[in-house]
Amino acid sequence: MIVKSRFNFLLTFLFITHLAVWSQTSRKLPVPKNIIVMIGDGMGFNHIQAVNCYEGKAAQVYQNFPVKLAVSHYPAKAGEYEEGNPGSNFIAGGYNPALAWKDTAYLKRDFTESAASATALATGYKTYNNSIGMSVTHDTLENLVQWAKATGRAAGVVTSVEFCHATPAGFTAHNIVRTNYSQIATEMLLDSRCDVIMGCGDPGFDNDGNPVKGSWKNTKYVVDSNFWQNIITGSGKQTQFTINGKRKTVRDIDGDGKPDPWTVVRSVSDFRNLRHGKTPKRVLGCPLVYETLQQKRVMINGETKDSPPQITPQISTVPALSEMSLGALNVLDNNNKGFFLMIEGGAIDWASHANQKGRLVEELESFNAAVEAVIEWVEKYSSWNETLLIVTADHETGLLWGEEPFKPIQEKGKGNLPVMNFNSENHSNSLVPFFAKGSGSELYKMFADEYDSVRGPFIQNSELPQLIHFLWYK
Repeated sequence: MIVKSRFNFLLTFLFITHLAVWSQTSRKLPVPKNIIVMIGDGMGFNHIQAVNCYEGKAAQVYQNFPVKLAVSHYPAKAGEYEEGNPGSNFIAGGYNPALAWKDTAYLKRDFTESAASATALATGYKTYNNSIGMSVTHDTLENLVQWAKATGRAAGVVTSVEFCHATPAGFTAHNIVRTNYSQIATEMLLDSRCDVIMGCGDPGFDNDGNPVKGSWKNTKYVVDSNFWQNIITGSGKQTQFTINGKRKTVRDIDGDGKPDPWTVVRSVSDFRNLRHGKTPKRVLGCPLVYETLQQKRVMINGETKDSPPQITPQISTVPALSEMSLGALNVLDNNNKGFFLMIEGGAIDWASHANQKGRLVEELESFNAAVEAVIEWVEKYSSWNETLLIVTADHETGLLWGEEPFKPIQEKGKGNLPVMNFNSENHSNSLVPFFAKGSGSELYKMFADEYDSVRGPFIQNSELPQLIHFLWYK
């Protein structure tokens, strides 16, 4: 059963509000041509502040967007879902502002994980932890990529971690548990109608970007070794593949009745060339590295988790997230009806899980650079009248604070890590930031009907796509 995301209750509310408010000013409801959602996985308010202190900045560019809110992201069911064990989840407790600012134990329990939050951000429905596009009753939920394609637009996902990891998967696929990577990759590459998919996972390289000697051992992110070899050698032409003994054909993405092959982009020079000029119709971008663009590279030169950024030189054979994002935009804007694009800074979360201060700064700086590149693209090739840009997070990771919990991060001068401490190696219930600019962005203020004593008005993660569905409703 497919649950169609028409959100009747939302439509009623918004139509009434529109008639009462918007009609008084004779303004038409905006219909953004393009929508870009940028997700800093694990990025809390204090993560951004830590980088501001390190860089000697008052604020990042998105912190000056006209719409500034907070987001609550608790799941419908917390706990870690285990396939075959229906009792592994339990009802989540929501978000309690009073407890959130005095009890770290509260912040450390019943939190969401990336798959459930991505599903909420992509479909408008809160669900159980570890779900990929599935409801609490295991119905498949329509996501924003599907919705964009249904309206004739292009669609894509970009990430700095594996392309079938939780966040990009939540926007493109459906599976009862996020760790079924091979199944998810198969759906993304063969069953989805994505125009662009970019992310890591290449089994032929290690986490330092070095070629793997001998046979590929880790192909879980790319279906299997035969498929991966065939999709590379068949780049731009092969449309049929054999998966588990069954013949499968890639989807038609533009409605001409013909299956559209993936053009595979791998080298850093090819990613950079993709930013300008004519592009292939459909692109699978997979850098020459295994799990992450940079965060998982082996520490050298005495680097520890408390070291400042760049002690270990970054890998030079992979593109930056900003370069991947611009390449994706150059492909997607070929569609004159517009597009939807999700861009994830996925390893902000990974660095926070590992309590790596310097690498957290690196990953967030990479994400910030991608945001700046996207803003420049909007202002050069589009406009804020036709494009909506959202910068947010799926959850907070690491319970990052200053000298102790609930104490502010303290600056120690530009180029120096501030006084900052992780208080967890996992996610937390802390509210995360939400910034929006462009067509329709002001309408998000209508959803902010809950209030936190410190962060102010906040929305639910499931409300992000609900407005998008409404604006694109036909």
